[in-house]
Amino acid sequence: MQDEATVSATDIARLAGVGRAAVSNWRRRHPDFPQPVGGTPISPVFALPEVETWLRDQGKLRELPVEEWAWQQLRAEAGDDLQLGGVLAAAGDALVKEHAGETIPGPSAAPSAALSPGSGAAEAVADLAAEWGASPAFEFLLGRYWEAQGRRASATPPDVAAVMAALAGDAATVLDPACGTGELLVAAAENGAARRLLGQDADSGTTALATVRLALRHDDAAIRTGDSLRADGFPDVLADAVLCDPPFHVRTWGHEELTADPRWEYGLPPRLEPELAWVQHALAHVAPGGRAVVLMPAVVAGRRSGRRIRAQLLRTGALRAVIALSAAQHVWVLQRPEGGTPATLLMIDDADQETIVSTWETYRNDPEHDEPGVSRAVPIIDLLDEDVDLTPAPHLSATGSERTAERFLETHDRLATLLERLGGLLPAVRPSADQEGSPSVLVAELARIGYLAIHQAPLRRDQEEVTGDGQPLLTAEDVIEGRPASARATPADGRWIATRAGDIVIAAAAHRFAARVVEGDGALLGPQLTLLRVDPERLDPYFLAGVLGSSANARTSTVQTTGTTGRVDIRRARMPRLPIEEQRRYGVAFRRMAEFESALRSTVALGEEMARLLADGTADGTLVPAPGEVPVHWPSI
Repeated sequence: MQDEATVSATDIARLAGVGRAAVSNWRRRHPDFPQPVGGTPISPVFALPEVETWLRDQGKLRELPVEEWAWQQLRAEAGDDLQLGGVLAAAGDALVKEHAGETIPGPSAAPSAALSPGSGAAEAVADLAAEWGASPAFEFLLGRYWEAQGRRASATPPDVAAVMAALAGDAATVLDPACGTGELLVAAAENGAARRLLGQDADSGTTALATVRLALRHDDAAIRTGDSLRADGFPDVLADAVLCDPPFHVRTWGHEELTADPRWEYGLPPRLEPELAWVQHALAHVAPGGRAVVLMPAVVAGRRSGRRIRAQLLRTGALRAVIALSAAQHVWVLQRPEGGTPATLLMIDDADQETIVSTWETYRNDPEHDEPGVSRAVPIIDLLDEDVDLTPAPHLSATGSERTAERFLETHDRLATLLERLGGLLPAVRPSADQEGSPSVLVAELARIGYLAIHQAPLRRDQEEVTGDGQPLLTAEDVIEGRPASARATPADGRWIATRAGDIVIAAAAHRFAARVVEGDGALLGPQLTLLRVDPERLDPYFLAGVLGSSANARTSTVQTTGTTGRVDIRRARMPRLPIEEQRRYGVAFRRMAEFESALRSTVALGEEMARLLADGTADGTLVPAPGEVPVHWPSI
């Protein structure tokens, strides 16, 4: 391990609150910019003290946030990104000991990776945990670890993990036989019902991280190291749900030594089909009435070498649904057969979580379900042909044509009206004669002097409180998309914050940042959202929301954690110091711009719908071009 912390170009950009391109520009333009001390010509690393000195001399250094300091200290402690996982696990182990008062069971970091109690890394991680909480602090550091690993590592995307956990239902015991760093188990815990979490993975480094991650979130979790197919760590466990994102395309999975394994109840998996071995391993661990949800490459649905096993899964009723999340990924929902064979298999071609889960629930009560173009209960007898192709799209019903022409005309009229309105929404602004700009002030300072109050929503929803009834609940995606509250919740205590007209709600998700002014009272502030409640006599909310959305404020205020959702620390954002009358003038422009954005989103959606209806109407013969519609020669664009 080395004593001096190093940083990449991306890290330097974060320290200075700029984009990476600016750092590349500094290296070209400033001969005194620090020289690399390691890395590669394409991805060099620099000594942190030298970089800090240079940035400070240039007036470009911002105060280093506690999370950035903790991350840089961890990298310095590791010395090499290949050793970073062990150091991170050791840091997490220390967090668990400090917050739980005991050593966690299961895999832990190697002794060589242990942090010295008085080391800068141990101190920095402890400071971060004190400010953020132990679990959010570790999640942030784990997210940075994944970034540093790049192509050397991968994790189940949070949105996919959430869909899989929701499909598993109310499972008290959840097993993941290829758990990695625990993404699916974390999703199961957040789903609300899981009381016991079990995981196994062949990589000792990832199991050490998963052990820490779950110990900081859950009281009853056990993680074991080993290859689940060759050395099952839970041979006698029957779980209510098995969630699995297995390592695909691993050809040396044990085909030869496992030929007579009793798990192959549906057929011996071909040597080049390890995915079907994992499916049967998952089924072997499902309790009666339980469910297995497995993420699969889309090609497994149609490969000829696996058609006999697919056919047997259908005939016995073990396979209950195939869901196409994309052209590359499917989710298979399975259950242990219990008497009687179902007559249909649910097929879904949609990536929206709400659509998937609601369709699954509908299908359980309606075995003849059919939503053209989206989902269908396909008769199993229709699938048992020579290919046994389980790709959903070819088996869905075509969308109905009875109203295509009528809907096309309706959409055409709505789109024409919107296009006429768009031009009038553009704000009237011009270049300023004063190119120096106004002095600025931190949002943290505005809060200190009482101009505004900052409220933070709970880190995550309490699942017992979120229902289909109750008050409207704003989500991060609602704020990003500029739409009304799409969820609902029944508040059980005072943690929930009700929004008021004039409040500003801020969200960061899917690498996007947005600040919106609330137009009406009543919606609850959802998880991962920040709310600013301003004094309207001192601050114009539309002006403040507008400047908070600047590129500089988005960079400095968003702290990316694992997955797509970021943590917002809006206290770092800056606002120009302007008189309230001037703020209100800008506020009018920002409000018009917000209305323009909303109308533009509607225009794009209507345009996409109109294009689809034109294609459908042409295909089914219900639409024809108007006379003179097509010119002989198209004009140049």
